[in-house]
Amino acid sequence: MKKITLGALTLLLITTACRDDSYTLSTESTPNLVTPALHTRVSDSQSPLTGIVEAYPCLQGSSIYFGNYVNNTLSVFYGFYNVQDGNIVGDNNREVSLPVGKYNIVYWGTPKYEEPIHTTPAIDEPGLSIGSDLSKLYFGLRQYNKDTTYIPVYDLVHTNKEVNIGQEDLEANMERVVAGLKVIVKTKNNAVINSNITDMQVLIGGIAEKINLYTAEPENKTKTVKFDLVRSVDNTEMSNAMVMVFPSAPNPLLTLLITLKDGSVHTLSKNLESTLVANTRLTVNIVIGDIFAGGSSGNFTIDNWNESSETIEFPVVD
Repeated sequence: MKKITLGALTLLLITTACRDDSYTLSTESTPNLVTPALHTRVSDSQSPLTGIVEAYPCLQGSSIYFGNYVNNTLSVFYGFYNVQDGNIVGDNNREVSLPVGKYNIVYWGTPKYEEPIHTTPAIDEPGLSIGSDLSKLYFGLRQYNKDTTYIPVYDLVHTNKEVNIGQEDLEANMERVVAGLKVIVKTKNNAVINSNITDMQVLIGGIAEKINLYTAEPENKTKTVKFDLVRSVDNTEMSNAMVMVFPSAPNPLLTLLITLKDGSVHTLSKNLESTLVANTRLTVNIVIGDIFAGGSSGNFTIDNWNESSETIEFPVVD
């Protein structure tokens, strides 16, 4: 949801999205507008948010998109803010400007992460028009061009809140609606990773295909997200920066694809006992034995934010 990835200009030119045809608004200039301040927090930690925030004004008590006034003219352009410690910063913002009255504001944001995260997340965005019903629109996974798997998504937070423009600022305690996943592969006794291994990829199945723009509820938990593991400098492990995914079905299937120099691909798969739910972060530690010479099996231990863990045994892979 960051500025460079949302494709705001493209999005705002698309006006063919789902629309309530019985709803009409005047697009004439309106001089009596109020531009409220914005204050945001991430509710799981109760800390001020730093990152990007979008604000979609809807009619009071509904999911019908009202629009936003830009240069005193009603437009499809939603509010867009750079935020630091919960408050607006910088000059590259498109603030919410509305006539006095009550509105339902739908907030989406992308917090800035302190630790490294996946560098190329992506989502598919819906078309948007004045009068669109946001409850019928979705943010969706974006598919890789070369296969049927999908790209990890952004770290996304969301909330809806009524506001009385003219009397109240925009304030929102936002909740994370995605799960984080990190995979670390090591050998027994922390030995050097076999030089015969050229690549490792992780597939995580049972991931929701989309989340609702209005409610943030995930739907169709049938898709598979793929990401690469990178070899460490000391060559003792392969891992990924934290990736974000939409929530999963119970016990999603995790698959490790190991590619050798001869081009052969070895596969290790197990259903996790854990489920990837919103606002959880899961670390999967995979220990591989001598799996290419008919040796002992591997195993991986799963630790989430509250320190719980599980161990799953891999079969021997010749």
